[in-house]
Amino acid sequence: MKKSDFHYELPPELIAQAPLAQRSASRLLVVPPLPAAREDRVFSDLPQMLQPGDLLVFNDTRVIPARLFGQKSTGGRVEILIERLLGGSEARAQLGVSKSPKEGARIALDAGGEAEVLGREGEFYRLRFHVPESLEQWLLHAGRLPLPPYIQREPGHDDAERYQTVFAREVGAVAAPTAGLHFDEELLERLRERGVQFGHVTLHVGAGTFQPVRADHLDQHVMHSEWLNVGAGLVEQIRRTRAAGGRVIAVGTTVVRALESAIRLNRDADGELRPFAGETRLFILPGYQIRSVDALITNFHLPESTLLMLVSAFAGKEQVFSAYEHAIAERYRFFSYGDAMLLWPQAS
Repeated sequence: MKKSDFHYELPPELIAQAPLAQRSASRLLVVPPLPAAREDRVFSDLPQMLQPGDLLVFNDTRVIPARLFGQKSTGGRVEILIERLLGGSEARAQLGVSKSPKEGARIALDAGGEAEVLGREGEFYRLRFHVPESLEQWLLHAGRLPLPPYIQREPGHDDAERYQTVFAREVGAVAAPTAGLHFDEELLERLRERGVQFGHVTLHVGAGTFQPVRADHLDQHVMHSEWLNVGAGLVEQIRRTRAAGGRVIAVGTTVVRALESAIRLNRDADGELRPFAGETRLFILPGYQIRSVDALITNFHLPESTLLMLVSAFAGKEQVFSAYEHAIAERYRFFSYGDAMLLWPQAS
């Protein structure tokens, strides 16, 4: 397969630049197995489409204010986008600079303190921060929220709350698991009343999620690495749900990636879901059989992106692209602050 196989034309005015006033007021395009017809719904209708005993699996990662600005000793400006907190005062980051700094260089930060360059690891730099608090705490007031590059504005006060899910708790992401942004407390309570169960994985979404696929042939693409944790409690929840005839519904592609990685990368899994914590570079393309979930709630993704490829693997490329054509014709809102889809796998 080629990158161009996953291209589509999107009118730029359909890229959502801000969230709606109410999270669950987004539109929801329901894509069932053929020959059933698609439905144009509202996200708050979700409880009507689920059954008692179904299990929604969320990604509970929390976005950190990961964007910083500073100046090199030579006077050049530097933009820092933290990719991952490494413990203590160190972090892995992307640097926006006119000339790459050398090991030992110091960056004076606009928010106070310094960042010391410890070395380079591919496209990322390892930095040590000299700041008066723990790095995680310092970033809460010194960093800026890293809105995606297709949102053409600076983050505002509302973004600090709206670019987090209401169930975010594990600090470490630099991008939100955006399918979860449609859930508010009122909708969660209605789902509980319906008898729907909730479970959580943690996958810290990295800045690599916005990096374009550069290889024309997808077998040459090197997937970015992300850290995940699939706990024993969730594994048992999924086992009980399936045993009772319930369905497992992933809220977002990151949940699918986490669960499939736990199956593929755990040496003790034997093809079954087992607890797993660690790094994943799993690249899911059409032809890959996703077995960990029965349905997928997801936003609309960028052309030629690895997320669009994962969605196509789950529901079938032809069906997904047909749904995207429909969404464009019906003026759905795209990407992080946009509308959502509820996808069911196509019958084989």
